[in-house]
Amino acid sequence: MLKRATAILMVGLVLLVAFQVMGAAQEEEQVTPKNPLLYGLASFVIPGAGQFLNGETNKALTHFLIGVAIPVVGYYAAVASPTPLLVASTAGVAQLGWALFSAMDAYEVARRFNEEHGVAALYMKDGEIGFLWRWS
Repeated sequence: MLKRATAILMVGLVLLVAFQVMGAAQEEEQVTPKNPLLYGLASFVIPGAGQFLNGETNKALTHFLIGVAIPVVGYYAAVASPTPLLVASTAGVAQLGWALFSAMDAYEVARRFNEEHGVAALYMKDGEIGFLWRWS
């Protein structure tokens, strides 16, 4: 009698564990959507910030260092140049171009992440911005 009760208890425990494992496997991983507009704006203001928010730390450091190097090199080149206004203007345009490139890169990486994880687009409802999930 004790052996039979033990066997039934063991089978019950095995089934319980099996159903728990199956249930955990069927639950999808919770994905936090990324906001491409915010990440792009962050990277426009501070080159590399959007890449950092996307989890690309090496790329973020590269974008930040280039964003710092452009005005520094531009300043020293303008001081040494016979046409400092032209050199300073060129450095300003280069800085703006780099900030735009960094913003577009951060936006695109966040948008691609959302697309790969089923987030289709942003939507606005009742004054709040949210994410529209694509069910496929």
